Amino acid sequence: MTTIDHFIDHTAVSDAARTSPVFNPATGEIIAEVGLASDATINQAVTSARVAAATWSTSSLSSRTQILFAFRHLLATHSDELAALITREHGKTIADARGEIARGLENVEYACGLADHLKGEFSPQVSDGVDVHSFRSAVGVVAAITPFNFPAMVPLWMIANAVATGNCVVLKPSERDPSTAVRLAELWAQAGLPAGVLNVVHGDASAVNALLVHPGIDAVSFVGSTPVAQHIYREGTLAGKRVQALGGAKNHMLVLPDADLDLAADAAVSAGYGAAGERCMAISVVVAVDAIADELVSKIAERIDRLTVGNGADATSDFGPLITEAHRDRVAGYVTRAEAAGATVVRSGEREISRPGFYYGAALLDGVSPEMECYRDEIFGPVLCVVRVATYDEGVALINANPFGNGVALFTRDGNAARHFSRHVTVGMIGVNVSIPVPVASYSFGGWKDSLFGHAHMYGPEGITFFTRNKVVTSRWPAPTTSQLNLGFPTTR
Repeated sequence: MTTIDHFIDHTAVSDAARTSPVFNPATGEIIAEVGLASDATINQAVTSARVAAATWSTSSLSSRTQILFAFRHLLATHSDELAALITREHGKTIADARGEIARGLENVEYACGLADHLKGEFSPQVSDGVDVHSFRSAVGVVAAITPFNFPAMVPLWMIANAVATGNCVVLKPSERDPSTAVRLAELWAQAGLPAGVLNVVHGDASAVNALLVHPGIDAVSFVGSTPVAQHIYREGTLAGKRVQALGGAKNHMLVLPDADLDLAADAAVSAGYGAAGERCMAISVVVAVDAIADELVSKIAERIDRLTVGNGADATSDFGPLITEAHRDRVAGYVTRAEAAGATVVRSGEREISRPGFYYGAALLDGVSPEMECYRDEIFGPVLCVVRVATYDEGVALINANPFGNGVALFTRDGNAARHFSRHVTVGMIGVNVSIPVPVASYSFGGWKDSLFGHAHMYGPEGITFFTRNKVVTSRWPAPTTSQLNLGFPTTR
């Protein structure tokens, strides 16, 4: 059995006193074991990063830029290899894995403009003979804790901006699909990133908790579920760390009577069932205005019947299995209990359970109400809930009452409705006739309410801000013999 090692100082480090199985979700077979880091291995990784930080933080912007461009080239060159790794351990389709890498590549390209992103400000003669300038410096050593559903993209969201701004990173990927993180670290090393600037440690909750309190960690960046995000934000800030923790979601798609219903149905199926619903930006609730609800549900059901669920390595598969058997059973349980609570099961994924692997088909629940468990919880699977409302205003009120605020979509032909929606919905990322409104790399990713803990969103300009501290220098170079004693409060007059 292959054991997946940690990666510290550009070297594979074995620490397998505790291990966790790595499955191929398409077959249900154990394909490897991953070593779970001990406190000693975590300390080794953090110490390595702190040593490297002394020189990396003072390296020239031009040298960092060269490494980033070299890594960008290697990432593009090895995209097929990385996609195959992702599909094997996660289960998503090859096409979806390639798309994930492409979105990660965008963030690397954004970070390549670090010379522009790190420019400070200068104000001459703010007072007689006094100038003021500012610049940004690295935070130090960052713990990057990433989820199973995007084993390449989310690490790239964090690493690219962190190392571009002069930080060193200890990456703790999900133990469910760890190989991609190690391969990315190897490519960073090949691109010229110095040893210790990026280290990878595998682990479970104990590794996360060790990083949260480690005195050598200055900041923590996290993407995952809301309960874990709350824990990381609370414990990390209590330990004096700078923390950004992106949590879960319950993303709604409001469909108005004037919408193109074929476009809306295509979008609901694509955004609801792509990657088996294991996306924090997946649409999980369709809010249908009564006038078009029956027709929209019928169109979604027709499209579900044309979907192929299968091995992600098979090009004919529309989506693949879920990450584990336990998670598959958890998703199936939500559908069973929803029917018992009064929802109508228009389509169920039950028939896929009997096959080898961790499969569950596309489920469609109609007549869902806000008090139902299937509406309240983030299911994180191929389950689409339909909530019917009488009016646009009722739909907006429903969305705003939800404790999550990650992403939302509106489907309409009415520009005034879209403008009003964008300004009054309490959600961080909004799509108008766009079902998955993930911002491009020059903006920042993140939600509101229980979808974000900490003020900083991920990547883009807010990513640069999170990974840096601002310094302001006030200077004066007086002529000889002009100094005099003055105990008053300094002013600019």
